[in-house]
Amino acid sequence: MPPPLPRPRRRFAQHFLEPVWARKLVEAIAPQPGDAFLEIGPGAGALTRPLAETGAPIVAVEIDRDLVGRLAAELPPNVTVVSGDVLEVDILPILFGLLPQRPAAGPGGAGRGAWQIRVVGNLPYNVASPILFRLFELQKEAKAFADASLMLQKEVADRLLARPGTKDYGVLSILTQLEAAVTRLLALPPGAFRPVPKVRSSVVGLRFRSPEVPIADPDLFEAMVRRMFTRRRKTVLNALRPFAADLGASAEAGLAIAGVSPVRRPETLQLAELSRLVAFFASARR
Repeated sequence: MPPPLPRPRRRFAQHFLEPVWARKLVEAIAPQPGDAFLEIGPGAGALTRPLAETGAPIVAVEIDRDLVGRLAAELPPNVTVVSGDVLEVDILPILFGLLPQRPAAGPGGAGRGAWQIRVVGNLPYNVASPILFRLFELQKEAKAFADASLMLQKEVADRLLARPGTKDYGVLSILTQLEAAVTRLLALPPGAFRPVPKVRSSVVGLRFRSPEVPIADPDLFEAMVRRMFTRRRKTVLNALRPFAADLGASAEAGLAIAGVSPVRRPETLQLAELSRLVAFFASARR
């Protein structure tokens, strides 16, 4: 039986997951032999304990130092608890240094590729977006992760899943769907947590993959998307003009070459259309 829950700290936006819902989440994650896990924000360990029962190596990053001491004393040896903020911790050397090395299943020899590193976490809702973007940075840097199963506020999950032409479609939708296939794994009521939050929650699954469309310049792509959606109520022509002017380029020419009507709204653009636009602006900048 798990120990009683600690007193939550408002400064860390702590809402502890009830064990029965943690079990449901583990079922949705479906751990397999050869999995290793990076857990973000283990809290009181509701999810860590059932994951640890599978025998998988787990690196759990917790910002609350009091919880770090508690977890380190209570969890089995296949769990390594790291004290710190996941936005600041240099996690890749920790992951690759702690995971035991073994031969890969197929040709290619031994090494970290023998393990499928999966990310799990009940993310503090006030920093969910920065943590997501941090995961994308790490994935671009090292192709470290197979997937992520993340607890989010329902409204944030809706934005990750949003399709072009809907009110929730925006920067977070585009940058997430560029990097991963997104699915909703679970919907959780407020009563799944202690203390009970004022919002509903969802667990989303991100299956990381290479972008489905070519991106000529990833940094320029992100800058373009962010600038466009600060003016999302305008036509795409007017939304793009300041960005194009900064590059010494023509928004009208870019839209024509990309095959995008200038009177459309930014939230209607598909990834393929955005890809063609950034290719034009990358060429114009060169």
